[in-house]
Amino acid sequence: MTAKEHELIQLLETRVGQLLQQDEALREQFRALEAKIAERDGQIAELERQKQEMKAQYDNLKVARILELSDSDTRNARQKINRLVRDVDKCIALLKA
Repeated sequence: MTAKEHELIQLLETRVGQLLQQDEALREQFRALEAKIAERDGQIAELERQKQEMKAQYDNLKVARILELSDSDTRNARQKINRLVRDVDKCIALLKA
């Protein structure tokens, strides 16, 4: 084996070693990115759950507001009816007198 061939083999071994190191570094970086993606997926799932919970609360508040308005309207209507009944009773009493 000549010195030139020996030198080429040394260079090839060095470059293969460098490639193996780069490969390992890239694999490690890939694992870190996969972990980050999994963490973000978890965060997204949690935010989606919170969104659904808040939407349900909002819907409940809308229904409560509608019921509150209905109760208020019902009370007002009853008060008006009671006034009208009293007025009719007064008119009947006046007619009888």
